Amino acid sequence: MGIRAQQKEKTRRTLIDAAFSQLCANRSFSNLSLREVAREAGIAPTSFYRHFRDMEELGLTLVDEGGLTLRQLMRQARQRIAGGGSVISTSVQTFMEFVENNPNVFRLLLRERSGTSAAFRQAVAREIQHFIAELTDYLETTTGAPREEAYIQAEAVVTIVFHAGADALDMSHEERRALSHRVIRQLRMIAMGAEVQNQRRREPHP
Repeated sequence: MGIRAQQKEKTRRTLIDAAFSQLCANRSFSNLSLREVAREAGIAPTSFYRHFRDMEELGLTLVDEGGLTLRQLMRQARQRIAGGGSVISTSVQTFMEFVENNPNVFRLLLRERSGTSAAFRQAVAREIQHFIAELTDYLETTTGAPREEAYIQAEAVVTIVFHAGADALDMSHEERRALSHRVIRQLRMIAMGAEVQNQRRREPHP
């Protein structure tokens, strides 16, 4: 990559970080203006168009990046589990740490999931489907469950965890820890039910 291309990529990255930094509990992406993002990034508003077609393209990039960042963390968590440890406990703790350390990223995913932009809703839906698909693959491999059953379990897990993440955003550290313990119990109950169903399917029928 040449120096000019490197500089362009660096400026693009600065714009993405500038947009993320301005999101907060009282401010969604739809409330941001191009001029504000450009000012935060330290560039002229007209230079914005060298990197993004419009604010919607920037927003969709934020959704993609937020989802990818979280998926990478969850993959790393599953890799750690391979060396010993509870898959459910480690995954929930990793997710809650992400919400605590990256509240603006998670708020973006949460808000745009039910926002007014169809393009944003579809983008967030795709990210959630990526989570479900990766967890389905993991469950199918580790439990031997049929694909359909693994998918149903994965979908339930992702739904519960995302809902808990929304609650965790405005909680204290202690409240978030109590919520994590509750979610871990819920997911273990789901896993136990799935295992019972697996065992019944393996039993020979008279």
